[in-house]
Amino acid sequence: MKIGFLFNHDQVHQVAHALPTALAMAEGYPQAEIVVATTNDRLTHEVRRLCERLGVTVPLIQLGLRRRSTRALAGALEWGLPVTKVGVYRDNLDFFRSLDALVVAEKTSLLLKTRYGLKDLKIIHTRHGAGDRAIGFNKHSATFDHVLVSGNKIRQRLIREAGVAPDRMSLIGYPKFDLMPDPAPRLPFQANGKPTVLYNPHPSPHLSSWYAQGRAVLEHFLHDDRYNLIFAPHVMLFHRKFVMTIDKLRIDRAGTIDQRFHDAPNIHIDLGSAASTDMTYTAAADIYLGDVSSQVYEFLHRPRPCVFVDAHATAWQGDANYAHWQAGEVVTGADRLGEVLDRAVAQHDRYRPVQRALFQRSFELTEERSAVRAARAVMSVLGQATPSILPEREAAVAATEGLRVA
Repeated sequence: MKIGFLFNHDQVHQVAHALPTALAMAEGYPQAEIVVATTNDRLTHEVRRLCERLGVTVPLIQLGLRRRSTRALAGALEWGLPVTKVGVYRDNLDFFRSLDALVVAEKTSLLLKTRYGLKDLKIIHTRHGAGDRAIGFNKHSATFDHVLVSGNKIRQRLIREAGVAPDRMSLIGYPKFDLMPDPAPRLPFQANGKPTVLYNPHPSPHLSSWYAQGRAVLEHFLHDDRYNLIFAPHVMLFHRKFVMTIDKLRIDRAGTIDQRFHDAPNIHIDLGSAASTDMTYTAAADIYLGDVSSQVYEFLHRPRPCVFVDAHATAWQGDANYAHWQAGEVVTGADRLGEVLDRAVAQHDRYRPVQRALFQRSFELTEERSAVRAARAVMSVLGQATPSILPEREAAVAATEGLRVA
C-alpha cells in the first residue's frame, strides 16, 4: 500500500495542514509505504524543517516539469498564472500511477481524475484551514474519495453546499494544531511591553482589505506607536506582481511596502516566511486585525480581541461566509483605528463567548493528537484499519510525564 502526500503550491502555507498526518502514518503504520512529494525547493525546505522539528523522517521526493513544452509555457506565463502547479501533474503521471492513494490539501489534484484518467487512484482531501469562504465548500469537494474535516461546521456546510456524502467524511480535528507553539513565542520587538496587533489581510481582491485600506493601516501604526504591529498577510498577497482570483475573476496589484514602515521600531513586516504559516504570529499577537483569512480561527485557539476591516460594503450579517466577523467589531476603514483597538480590548468580554462557540464549531479536538486521528481515518478509507502503534507510544510518553491520554 503506497500512499503519497503531495504539496504543490507556490508557497508553503499548506504544508502544516497535511504533513503531521503523513508523519503520524509513517510512525504508526509501518506496513504502509508513505512518500511525501513536493514541487519546488521552498516546499522541500519546509517539509524538512518540520520533520526535523517533530523528530520524524519520511521519504521525500521533489517533482518538477519534465517536458520542454511545459517548461517553456511556465517561463512565459508564470508571472501571472500557476503554470507549474498545473503542469506538474501531466509531467509526472508515472509517479501518480504508482500510488494507491494521494493525500492533498488543495483541489487542483483532481485533474488526475478528471483530465488524466487516474480513476482508480483514491484522492483524500485534508483541506487547509477552517475558514468560512464559499470557495471552500464548492462542488469540487464532492469529487474526492474522502474528505478529512476539522469540525462540525465544515461537515455540515460540505453536506449542504457541496453535496459531499456524510460517509465520505471523517472528523479528525486540526493536525496543524499539533504544531502549536507552546509557550506562545515573543518576537524581539515585543520586548517594549506594548500590546501587539497582527494585521493579516487576504490576497483575493474582491475580499481583501489590503488594496483599499492596507497602507492606511500601516500609516496608523507608524504615527501611533501605542501598539506594536505584525504585518503578516496571506503569503500569496505579495508572491506575484499581480494577484488573480478564479472564484470571482479579479486582478489587482499588491504593490510594494515603503522602507519607512520596515524601519519603524514598533512594526514587524513579514511577507512570506514560514513564520507566516506555522502559527508563530497568531500565537504571539494580542489582537487580530484582518478580513477573511481562515487564520483568525487559529488565532482563536486562545480567545483574544479581534477587529475586521470591511473594504467592500459587505452585507455580512447572517452570511455563513462571514461567520467569523461575529468574533469582533467590523469597521469600514483605518480611520480612528486607535479608538477601535482600544474598544476591542475594553469590550473583549462581550465577544469571548462568541469566539469560543465559533472555535468549537470549527474544530472537534480531543486529547488524542489530530494527526493520529487523521492517520487512522486515511487507513480506514483504504481498508487498512489496523491499530496504529502510535497510541501505545504516546501513552508511554504520557505516563512518564504524568499526563493522561484518551
